[in-house]
Amino acid sequence: MSSELSNRQTKVKAVIESNTVELTMDVFKIFQKKIFSETGISLDSSKVSLVQSRLYKRLLFYKVKSFSEYLRIIQIDHKEKMEMLNLITTNETYFFREESHYNFLVKHLHQHHGKFRLWSAASSVGAEAYTIAMILDEYLQRDSWEIVASDINTEVIKKGRTGMYPLNWMDKIPEKYRKKHCMIGKGKYEKQFLVSRTLSKSISFLQNNLMKPNRDLGKFDIIFLRNVLIYFNDATKTHVINNLMRNLKPKGYLIISLTESLQNLNLKDLEQVSTSIYQKQGY
Repeated sequence: MSSELSNRQTKVKAVIESNTVELTMDVFKIFQKKIFSETGISLDSSKVSLVQSRLYKRLLFYKVKSFSEYLRIIQIDHKEKMEMLNLITTNETYFFREESHYNFLVKHLHQHHGKFRLWSAASSVGAEAYTIAMILDEYLQRDSWEIVASDINTEVIKKGRTGMYPLNWMDKIPEKYRKKHCMIGKGKYEKQFLVSRTLSKSISFLQNNLMKPNRDLGKFDIIFLRNVLIYFNDATKTHVINNLMRNLKPKGYLIISLTESLQNLNLKDLEQVSTSIYQKQGY
């Protein structure tokens, strides 16, 4: 019996490692609905190969020979479902991305008084949050500001908490911030750098689903929501923005990516003040 099982596993491994396992459209549509219901992310048919390539390693891990078999696993195993969502929701990020937004932030800080709170609402591995922290540390007293960095992906949140990144990511950071906040690793960490722990003390990294209300997070002066709306349809965009509006102070700012738009959305009390920057109206 053990010999038969061993032979079967060998055959399954051979099938999988031959890279002939394809994600059929019927099974993709089930993944599509599952991912949308969990995250609000809309994956059109052009994303079949992306889903296939990102989830392929999980077939190898479980030694299953089809995506339909893997689908059955995530339907009964919550931990594996989160692993699947983590793989699908991993996105590109880097320090000081879309510099015009940080120029706006600096200008706003000159006019701000009192405690300053900012939410990096799709923070990925934390490059955006640490970029903002470097700027706030430059212009505000350290105990007068706070950043909340959140993402639906639990793995990128873990990476954000470590504050450690590939050494070539440091190239995007201006020299004055590099000298003050970046420590180059040695030995087994020689190809990495660590962001100063004095900054991380003012950043709270947490797992969060933008599709759900966030009553416990409090109010923010600015919310960054960049490079995530492109994955949502208009109805989901409206739902997410309305959720975030409850956490934005009157006259506070919502900042989206330069490549994104809120056109055609039924949004109230948001006025565009600059490219990709919106201000909440009211008092």
